[in-house]
Amino acid sequence: MAAVEKAVEKKESSPKAAAAVPPLDEETTKSRLYLRCALPLAKVVREDNAAFYDKLLFMFKGVVQLGVKGDDSLYTQFIFNNGEMGIAFGRNPDAALTLEFPTKAAFNGFMAGKMGPQYLFVPKPFYRLDALIRVLPMLLALKILDPNNIPTDPKKQAVKVKLTLYMITSALSQLNRCRNPKMVDWTKNQPDRIYQWTVQEGGPAAYLRIKAGKTKSGRGVYKRKSPFVHMLFPDIKSAFMVLTNQAPLVEAVAKGFVVTEGAMEYSKDIGGFMQTIEAMLK
Repeated sequence: MAAVEKAVEKKESSPKAAAAVPPLDEETTKSRLYLRCALPLAKVVREDNAAFYDKLLFMFKGVVQLGVKGDDSLYTQFIFNNGEMGIAFGRNPDAALTLEFPTKAAFNGFMAGKMGPQYLFVPKPFYRLDALIRVLPMLLALKILDPNNIPTDPKKQAVKVKLTLYMITSALSQLNRCRNPKMVDWTKNQPDRIYQWTVQEGGPAAYLRIKAGKTKSGRGVYKRKSPFVHMLFPDIKSAFMVLTNQAPLVEAVAKGFVVTEGAMEYSKDIGGFMQTIEAMLK
């Protein structure tokens, strides 16, 4: 299971392939961002709340997947094996439970928090709703990523910061893999560079690696080379203010909420792509 997940995470985009294949349309790109960047964070939720999920997932074995009908590539699998959890992409015909949406628009609307019968999934088979109960708390926990969700509890702010950093770096890489023209053009001629985000004082960290048009995201501090651009937040509160757009960039810099080291013009480019992703997923 771990090997499958690791293999999926190591897939990189190819600039040659990007040149030969047209970019994905916006609706498909949205679905890929949700399925491959947001939903996999359910595993982080499970790991951070081990005591609760150890009991909930005890002796549970099987695959629960979410996806869009008619496109086998637009599925994310939660793989459970007696408490352990893995992530894989693509449709699994032998899944214990499939939560299937009729269209990409329906799935994207559901993930964006829209209400209405047109945004609901169809569980297949209906009698395996016991499996849904196992994963529902994790899915609900991901609602903290909603831009309108601004928690006041410091613990929840820390959770939002960590999940947001993981989401941002993964989404930037996925935007390139979806062959977004501006992102492809920006990455294609860059040598091996690391864009690092770090919350100091024991906070989370994440990075984006770019090399000749290929991108890969990761969690933690990249240790093999120094970052080309490093965005440092002194503490969770500062990161929370910046990542939730409560402090405009100029104000955030003036107040010391964020310090950027390295090539400033490239940090502005990264900020622009982050805004693109945020606007796309609202």
